[in-house]
Amino acid sequence: MLSSVAKPFVKLVERYLPDPYIFVLLLTLVVFGAAMLVEQQSPMMVFSYWGEGFWGLLTFSMQMLLVLISGFMLASTALVKGLLDKLATLANSAGKAIILVTLVSLTASWINWGFGLVVGALFAKALARQVRVDYRLLVASAYSGFVVWHGGLAGSVPLTIATPGHFTEAQIGVIPTSDTIFSGFNLALLAILFIVVPLVNRLMLPADKDSVIVEANKLQDTPLPESDNTRPADKLENSPVLAQLVGFAGLAYLVQYFVAGGGLNLNIVNFLFLFLAIILHGTPKRLLHCLQQAIQGGAGIIIQFPFYAGIMAVMVQSGLAASMSQWLISFSSADTLALFSFISAGIVNIFVPSGGGQWAVQAPVILPAAFELGVDINKVAMAVAWGDAWTNLIQPFWALPVLAIAGLKAKDIMGFCLVQLIITGIIIGTVLLFA
Repeated sequence: MLSSVAKPFVKLVERYLPDPYIFVLLLTLVVFGAAMLVEQQSPMMVFSYWGEGFWGLLTFSMQMLLVLISGFMLASTALVKGLLDKLATLANSAGKAIILVTLVSLTASWINWGFGLVVGALFAKALARQVRVDYRLLVASAYSGFVVWHGGLAGSVPLTIATPGHFTEAQIGVIPTSDTIFSGFNLALLAILFIVVPLVNRLMLPADKDSVIVEANKLQDTPLPESDNTRPADKLENSPVLAQLVGFAGLAYLVQYFVAGGGLNLNIVNFLFLFLAIILHGTPKRLLHCLQQAIQGGAGIIIQFPFYAGIMAVMVQSGLAASMSQWLISFSSADTLALFSFISAGIVNIFVPSGGGQWAVQAPVILPAAFELGVDINKVAMAVAWGDAWTNLIQPFWALPVLAIAGLKAKDIMGFCLVQLIITGIIIGTVLLFA
């Protein structure tokens, strides 16, 4: 039945959802208009906010590009490809493949969001080489696991308020992760989603006649061209010595980092992927050959992320994001503040797709309301976190690395993700309302 329900959503999105680049251009114009009409900002002031903020995500853009490239290069090594293919043999049917990729993505995203994005997409490709399954739903299932990231170990909001010196410490103090990430209601919500999200994906599996199957040979990497190895430069490129020396130096740093108590973050995930890829490819030439294939999918990140940085700047500096949040929580009571905080965070996330940025925008609005109504700050903070994670299901910003690795377009997966958005939204909202 759910497959039939999903079908019109899939067709609707395939027909009307433009390329993510067109989406971000339209979003830019919408924000321009809203800032001028709602916040009474002059056109030149809006353009000033936009232009000054346009390059605000350069560091993050490079991090995301490296997530794509380093993850792709690591997965293309013989060892990792073999491990993924072996794990994929556990799924001997299309239904099992959908459930397995969702569970792997949920687990990896709970550990670290960047790790989850890459692992889910790479595992989806491995499964598609083993099992005949609708490739669109397979990749959508891999991406759907991303919905739990902000309730996991790398959640920006709970980690921010657990860090001494955070910008709202004077108001709420330092809140340990035992009261947010590891709170009873958050763990219960995670447990529900770990059951429901794979089940919903499985129930959306189309009939064979409606499935889009990608042949396994089309998912294979381009083979390395032969080299005559006669020039001294060729011998250096094909020598494993340089790669191993530098690669193991990188791993030595990581050992030192983790022994000293360091945790997973985006830079460390990228560092780990990159240096494992350097070692496992064996020679610089193999790594560079793989790099040429990996970089082809990075165009979307390079061109679109600056536009999102500009949108975020306009939303924040014009006061539009705060006004949106204020309007939504104005309907709230003590019982419903967490629910409306969740909904407002989900809407703001469409325009400000950043966990840390989300809290910076909404905390000044939501915290005074929570104090006035006597609502648990821990719960409200996690409501914002879950709202940020929730609408990522239909936000192309985060899907770009997954789509680049899988070789699909946003319209191919967003119909399935829209169904998940509705179902997970009802679940998260209900838990926040009654927990």
